[in-house]
Amino acid sequence: MSGGAGPGSRPSGESPAGRPRIGVLRPWLVLAICCMSLFIVGMDNTIVNVALPSIQRELGAGVSELQWVVDAYLLVLASLLIFSGSLGDRLGRARVFRYGLALFALASLSCGLAPNTGILVLCRALQGVGGSMLNPVALSIIRETFEDPRRRAQAIGVWGGVIGISMGVGPVLGGFLVQFVTWRAVFYINVPIALLAIVLTIAFVPDSRARHARRADPVGQMLVFLTLVALTFGVIEAPRLGGASMVILGAFAIALICGVALVRWELRRDEPLIEMRVFRSPDFAAATAIAVLAFYALGAYMFLLTLYLQDTRHYSAVQAGLFLLPNALVMLFAAPLSGRLVGALGPRPSLLIGGISLTLASLMLTRLGVGTGDWWILAAGALMGLGSGSVNAPITNTAVSGLPASQAGVAAAIASASRQVGSVLGVAVAGMLATNTAHALGTDQGAWLTLVGCGIAVVAVTILTVRHRRQ
Repeated sequence: MSGGAGPGSRPSGESPAGRPRIGVLRPWLVLAICCMSLFIVGMDNTIVNVALPSIQRELGAGVSELQWVVDAYLLVLASLLIFSGSLGDRLGRARVFRYGLALFALASLSCGLAPNTGILVLCRALQGVGGSMLNPVALSIIRETFEDPRRRAQAIGVWGGVIGISMGVGPVLGGFLVQFVTWRAVFYINVPIALLAIVLTIAFVPDSRARHARRADPVGQMLVFLTLVALTFGVIEAPRLGGASMVILGAFAIALICGVALVRWELRRDEPLIEMRVFRSPDFAAATAIAVLAFYALGAYMFLLTLYLQDTRHYSAVQAGLFLLPNALVMLFAAPLSGRLVGALGPRPSLLIGGISLTLASLMLTRLGVGTGDWWILAAGALMGLGSGSVNAPITNTAVSGLPASQAGVAAAIASASRQVGSVLGVAVAGMLATNTAHALGTDQGAWLTLVGCGIAVVAVTILTVRHRRQ
């Protein structure tokens, strides 16, 4: 318990029912402030993708090093999301949210100052620590603010739409910064936004925490981290070291052993880091699997298409950013509409639309070549945006509605972690397939076919496991 809290006391800003007092603040104002964290995290991903070719030229990085620039951030983010979500439940959500913003700003500044690829990767990992303290905590604040399921679904739809805004701003702004300023500016831009969000959070977001503080699980946290790092290392480094090398085989063995140990350890704990028992719900398990599949496709698409446009087609950074714009704009409109659809009809229709769109977009991308028409690339990006935007709201709403309010941070973190794991695997696996061939970057069908498989799997999982019901 925090110092000074007596047996009958409760955290500042929490009502007798355990809900934060919004007072005169409108719930949508709190939502807007929370969405700022999603904006900088989402924009950071898209901006960095546009900057990769410039980083490659200035720092002399290979493709595998570029994969680590992306995945070092995503790996740490995915590994710590659930821990950070439960930390917010325990120590106070607004407090952890502020600390995360401050750390993210400091890490962004450090990334911009990095003298070489190794330091940049380390600073990106530090960004992941800060980022892990943002989205799951912000989602739990939203979960506490919007108690009505329909309004919550609509709010989460707006939250999902911010992904589209950040992805729309990121590539275009990043392209201009890279081309007319420096690639380092794509990290500096996060600093003022994060500082503004800190000020607004202090002024307007009431603090809250769970009545029952979940105990820390350092063993479970370490097993999560080792599983993801070993798996990603094996996939990214296999082309360089050889798939049959002892180092790569050892990495996959460590990932398997740690993964099995994680499940066994968590099932024995009364208060585990990852609540394995919630996966007994078909809807919750399906939403988690779909999150991994859908964001594998999105992560791979962003990584491969950026390198294809600038390295294979020799477009400028600004032009590459504009090519990514249809994806972001469609996602911007699809996400809130999907949220309304989830509130009215349940998650199934939105997930089916998303899975079909991802499949069609990925099929179009298998036809990429050095002379592919611009309109074909733009249309595939728009379909990819429809698919990603449609699945986001049902994934998140199912997660935050699947656990009691006292575990809102953990529920939100499981959904966020699933997305990041998918993105990590997308960059690692698709990047490995694309660089392990004689084809020009982005033109190998094998890498894009894995995205087709993800889209088909989303449709299949939805049909087989997700019930058609209203919220």
